[in-house]
Amino acid sequence: MSIRHVNILGVEVSAIGMTETLDTISEWIEDREPRYVCVTGVHGVMESCRDLELRQIHNEAGLVTPDGMPLVWLSRWQGHRNVTRVYGPDLMLAACRAFSGRACRHFFYGGAPGVAEKLAANLRSQIPSLVVAGTYCPPFRDLTDDELADVRNRIKQSRADIVWVGISTPRQERWMASQVGRIDAPVLVGVGAAFDFHAGVKRQAPSWMQRSGLEWLFRLATEPRRLWRRYFRNNPLFVALALMQCLGMKSYETTLK
Repeated sequence: MSIRHVNILGVEVSAIGMTETLDTISEWIEDREPRYVCVTGVHGVMESCRDLELRQIHNEAGLVTPDGMPLVWLSRWQGHRNVTRVYGPDLMLAACRAFSGRACRHFFYGGAPGVAEKLAANLRSQIPSLVVAGTYCPPFRDLTDDELADVRNRIKQSRADIVWVGISTPRQERWMASQVGRIDAPVLVGVGAAFDFHAGVKRQAPSWMQRSGLEWLFRLATEPRRLWRRYFRNNPLFVALALMQCLGMKSYETTLK
């Protein structure tokens, strides 16, 4: 499947919706060729503005799905009317449901201690045919070479088809880019807070807030100490830079020179 892209502040966001995303991942599983998916919103784009290596990681991904409504709106403004939000928690749930009938094997890598196990149990209660290949909650730091080798061996032994990665942006993108092709699984998908939401550790914003682009406000209200700096730093700057790009006042390269 040929995927078109939208340049949003230098990040090549896939002009795609949920159905196309699931179809693409399904093809990758059949092909067994290693690829990774960045599920990206304003935070990921702004981090990529500040870090060219992270921008390159995004732009080398098999897909960069529009996780936030601002990315959807900008994609539609550039003429891609088919684009819809591909939100990490929704993608995880939709993929688990869509692929359960073909015995697709899911490995859950991320979360605080115990979260991946809760996540897997909750998903299995909703989807009894879900095949959980394994879970692993890594420490909140870079893993040693021996630890990385152990993780790769666990995943290989699990015979996973999809590795869901929930260790937050930008750590999860860096981890996927460094491990794709070394991990014996065809698809890695970074979904961040989806682990906490589906494990029942954190609450999700109401659907109307998600649709109207106000999910950030809900998350800020529930985790102000952790998230206030991110949102007050990123959101106004993103609006200003995106407006300048749309008006042709500023351009962004999508590859490193």
